[in-house]
Amino acid sequence: MEEETEEKHVYLQVKSIPDFAELNDKVKGILHSCSWLDLFGYDWLQFTWALICLPLGLYILGHNGWQCQLFGAFLLTCYHTCLTARAAHLASHGSLAFSKRWNQFWLTLFGEFLGSFSAKCTHDIHIKYHHPYTNVIGLGDSSTWKAPFLSTYVYMFFAPLALPALAPIVSVKLLIEGSHWRHLFKFCVIFPISIAFHLALLVYVSGFTFFGAVLALYIYRAGLSIPYVHINIFQHIGLSMYSPDDRPPRIYQMASGCMNLWRNVLFDFNFGHSLISCHVEHHLFPKLSDNMCLKVKPVVRAFLTSHGLPYQERSYSSRLAQFLDQYEKLMVHAPPITHLVGIQ
Repeated sequence: MEEETEEKHVYLQVKSIPDFAELNDKVKGILHSCSWLDLFGYDWLQFTWALICLPLGLYILGHNGWQCQLFGAFLLTCYHTCLTARAAHLASHGSLAFSKRWNQFWLTLFGEFLGSFSAKCTHDIHIKYHHPYTNVIGLGDSSTWKAPFLSTYVYMFFAPLALPALAPIVSVKLLIEGSHWRHLFKFCVIFPISIAFHLALLVYVSGFTFFGAVLALYIYRAGLSIPYVHINIFQHIGLSMYSPDDRPPRIYQMASGCMNLWRNVLFDFNFGHSLISCHVEHHLFPKLSDNMCLKVKPVVRAFLTSHGLPYQERSYSSRLAQFLDQYEKLMVHAPPITHLVGIQ
């Protein structure tokens, strides 16, 4: 493929694009041979460990010494992030159970109660727009993550720390703008109950004062907010972007508009394979659990590369260095629009 850039337009010469149905059949063959443990169980095992981090973290946080305070806060950060960023994300896709009602229950529990972000907003932003219109300008192009009025280092290392405070505010704003009054009432009931519940745990189990509990709650909720924002921009921004009127076939759109990050234990546990090392697979097959994304990854990679399609993987550190070096180009200026030519 040859690339030619002209006035913020990129033209790619592509001879042919394979039929997604062929890859879909291969993945279905793997799914049919898997047990419930493969489909959901391994993910739930890790969510169980995340739940165990809550009492352990609260207990250790109640001890004196900065080492105990730091380790306790780390455990609580893992509890919060794994369940709100990872489990809630999978629940929004229907990837935690066969039942649609159970998935909705888990989304409400993990996303709204624990994460303080409206389940309705999650569905509208992520399921209705981001996935169908991945990297389509004005629809699913990840522009909601951009804040061009902020400088490089403020955005990359300080602004993400505001996420715990912004999440409920953004939820209320979007629900009011959309006139989703039933969902607004639900959120306004669940959110304060969640905050009161977690503050009570910090006061009565860990021994904090009220204001100390508020500070501790905010700190552990913001513990992994910096890499969380990084991951969401690293996955898509700077890759091929498309016009709503000139989108390529879905398999090419997802292959060219998504990037996998290399695995590491901390990110795998807290964010999951679908957000880290299998993001391409996740966008092609969004209903798969984290474990199944990892299981089908060799098949997806082999299929895409054998047909000359992009399969993009980078390390977290290399993407971080790229964004620090090219912040204005990637996060401030409008991206070039990609067009495919020569498809037969």
